[in-house]
Amino acid sequence: MDQVSLVIILLAALLIPLIMAKFKINSLPTAVMEIIVGIVIGPSVFNFVNTSDLISQLSTIGVIVLLFLSGLEIDFSLFKKRRTALTPLEQKNAVNTPKYSPVRLSVYAYSTIIVLSLLLAAAFKVSSLFSDFWLAAILFGTISLGIVIAALKEQELLSKAFGQTILLISVFGELVPMMGLTLYASVYGSNSQSLWLLLLILAVAALLLLRFKPFFRFYQNINKSTTQLDIRLAFFLIVTMVTVAESVGAENILGAFVAGIVLKLLNPSETTRERLDAIGYGFFIPIFFITTGVDLNLRTLLTSGKTLLLIPLFFLAYMVAKIGGYWVLKLRFKQANALAGTALTATTMTMVLAVLRVAKSMKTITSDQSGAFLLAALLTCVISPLIFNKFYSAEKEDLVKTAVHFIGANLSTVPVAQQLRKGWYDVSMYTNHPENYQTYHAQVPVTLMENFTAQDLQDHGVFDTDILVLGHIDAERNYELAKAAKAYGVRRIIVRFEDRNVLNEHEDELRELGVEVYNTPEANITLLRALIESPSTLLLLNDTENSIYEVRVLNHLYTDVQIKNLQFAQDITISQVIRNRKLIAPNGNTTIMYGDRLIFTGNKQTAAQIRQALATAN
Repeated sequence: MDQVSLVIILLAALLIPLIMAKFKINSLPTAVMEIIVGIVIGPSVFNFVNTSDLISQLSTIGVIVLLFLSGLEIDFSLFKKRRTALTPLEQKNAVNTPKYSPVRLSVYAYSTIIVLSLLLAAAFKVSSLFSDFWLAAILFGTISLGIVIAALKEQELLSKAFGQTILLISVFGELVPMMGLTLYASVYGSNSQSLWLLLLILAVAALLLLRFKPFFRFYQNINKSTTQLDIRLAFFLIVTMVTVAESVGAENILGAFVAGIVLKLLNPSETTRERLDAIGYGFFIPIFFITTGVDLNLRTLLTSGKTLLLIPLFFLAYMVAKIGGYWVLKLRFKQANALAGTALTATTMTMVLAVLRVAKSMKTITSDQSGAFLLAALLTCVISPLIFNKFYSAEKEDLVKTAVHFIGANLSTVPVAQQLRKGWYDVSMYTNHPENYQTYHAQVPVTLMENFTAQDLQDHGVFDTDILVLGHIDAERNYELAKAAKAYGVRRIIVRFEDRNVLNEHEDELRELGVEVYNTPEANITLLRALIESPSTLLLLNDTENSIYEVRVLNHLYTDVQIKNLQFAQDITISQVIRNRKLIAPNGNTTIMYGDRLIFTGNKQTAAQIRQALATAN
């Protein structure tokens, strides 16, 4: 019987996405549909499935993997210190004021949730509807990170400021109640360990981080398809941290979440993350969500009058606790999106299940109350995503052009800047020569600066850009600024070296850092050779309709797809694929991988749209 129930659950997990795609059900995340289907196939309706020890164990692994992947989703670059002053580009493109970073907004928003949760818990205690003040406050402050991530993934928002803000609010909504639950169990429980032992979780996490810090630098050289060392490391971290968490009296999901953070800080490749997603969302996580629905026996829960009274009250409490985030999100995002984001953060289920499981084991909550909390949480999972998908629309700041900052205004950089401004780029130039400023400021946006020290450039927001071009004639200065910009976190840096001796001295170091370097004489030699060997090169370079482009593929919609199956395959010609710094001569059967750099030719208007589609991270 156990195997039959598992087969039914796995069949449901397979059919749910297919049916949603067939009938174009886009208003609900897949995770919510899995819970609803679990209710239908469970004792509540058809009673096809009953949970067994095997299914419960797989479900527990599912929630552990879900929390692990949640920790892996956090973008820690958001926590780096940035300036508060705005560049002219931001002033022009910002919807409101980007000085409110995702981190700051998430802290403000979750602070309002804490305050409102405490007030609501007090109101329930005073009214005698629910007397456990701390347990109610923990429950009202929870957010279902797994469902939020699923909704953001399906809208391709995780790489955008709005998505990262909602993600961080949800991280707080899972981490803070998780810590609160641990403290609650330690204070009011009889079998919990001393509170100071919780510090062992952080100590073990720090030890693992230091021990495996160089792992991803060398594992590619020894990895084989039969070893999958990165996946083995991931599960080693999960099991280790879960074991430590349970040993000190904490919840296993806390250990799993910390394990995800540790792996994230180790900087795994995108391929590693995709395989972990495949394992989690392909097997364990759907079992968890469907089993959650199976365990909700509505026939029993809805026969209690007190449960029927508490369900709408708890539902309103879940929603009202998150309403303060609306005014916080309005500080940066438009009104409709602030409402959408607030609604999405009202979803709660995962932590509610964990909290109620602990509370029932401690006998601090009745079955009626537990059922009311669960059903109210389920309602948030259905209604909140509907509101989110109804009101969300792309932010203007998500559609801005790529920012390119040039350091050095001269005959080598100004013509390039002029041409880039005609395309999908916002260009700014900086010079410390008054003569060059007088010469070029009428042709391109040029800012005159007294000094070109790294600190001055940071203070003026020069390093806050998508692409930084160090085109100054001083090669040593370019080298120093390239290192400073990389340490600051500039994603792409291009450095000019006219002095080949300086380039020889620093080239290996810069390339190891991921900095791109070029030498003008060598570039001229390469072009002349190309003209001699391939006379059509000049025709292509001078073609006003077509041009050569390069783009890094960051959009998962176009990864693991053969070139011949790309929807725009007829509009461009891909001549080279650069993967792991190696050139690949492509054909129609070549599969595009995440992070590949494509060199292609195409119509200038069409190619610009294609580049934008391929380079949009999701």
